[in-house]
Amino acid sequence: MSQLISSVSPHFFSRRTTRTIMLDVIIALMPAAIASVIHFGWRSLLVIGVCVASCVLSEFLFEKLCKRENTIGDLSAIVTGLLLAYNLPVTIPLWQAVFGSVVAVIVVKQLFGGIGQNFANPAVTARIVMMTAFSGSMTHWVYGGNAWVSDTVSSATPLAAAAKGSVDFMPSYLDLFLGRHAGCLGETCALALLLGGVYLLVRRVITWHAPVCFVGMVALMSLLCGKDVLYQLLSGGLLLGAIFMATDYATTPSTKWGKVIFGCGCGLITVLIRFWGNLPEGVSFSILIMNIFTPYITKLTRSKPLTGGVKPS
Repeated sequence: MSQLISSVSPHFFSRRTTRTIMLDVIIALMPAAIASVIHFGWRSLLVIGVCVASCVLSEFLFEKLCKRENTIGDLSAIVTGLLLAYNLPVTIPLWQAVFGSVVAVIVVKQLFGGIGQNFANPAVTARIVMMTAFSGSMTHWVYGGNAWVSDTVSSATPLAAAAKGSVDFMPSYLDLFLGRHAGCLGETCALALLLGGVYLLVRRVITWHAPVCFVGMVALMSLLCGKDVLYQLLSGGLLLGAIFMATDYATTPSTKWGKVIFGCGCGLITVLIRFWGNLPEGVSFSILIMNIFTPYITKLTRSKPLTGGVKPS
């Protein structure tokens, strides 16, 4: 009995840490970064670098000011910077990218206690704030053709063109799959996003429940509404949101059935906004709305412990 060791939970330990998980997410996001350079030119790297640097610096300075433990080593700020940059057009003024980074890290993440305690996805929330504050620059879409051409051509996104009925400006399925069209930096190339998603699944960083249910609900509702299903799946930020933001540990349900409900809810709200709302895209709003319901979904779907049926006296 003298060698008996007692300790508080958790009693299970794993080599997987926040840092290793975030490193896997960063690796999974790299194909989309490469695709952004190919399709939008070298300025995409500048936007990505500014967002990442601003997020890391914001986290460092805020924690220093509040005399908190420094957490930039867990790489979560880098992931936030990447995701925010992927939700921005290549022409975004750099000072606005810095503003969005500060909102994501300080307002959405740090003011609620830091990583794991924020109720909403920082990158999604920051994008919505920027859409409200800088609607002109946030909807200035261009397509550069490739990284070696400096000239860019203003163009509508596929969803915007479809909403306006501009059939002549709608890209082909192959162009949608490869990312050869206007849009945000990290959302256009479906191939790059799918490669990242497969990597995260193989590494068991994410599960299939939320992404599959998210995409599946959009496909089902598009079919029922008589829309082009494949076009809806490959357009906009659906794959980026489903794979990388609807699987966030802190802001989505932790149970399997909770993830299913979360994904279906995101898909349904996305379709409602796309087909009947004033905006051609609804992924960011759907994720933020479902983030608010995450605690209730988790509580509803959490397994209940077995009891002997004896009521306490």
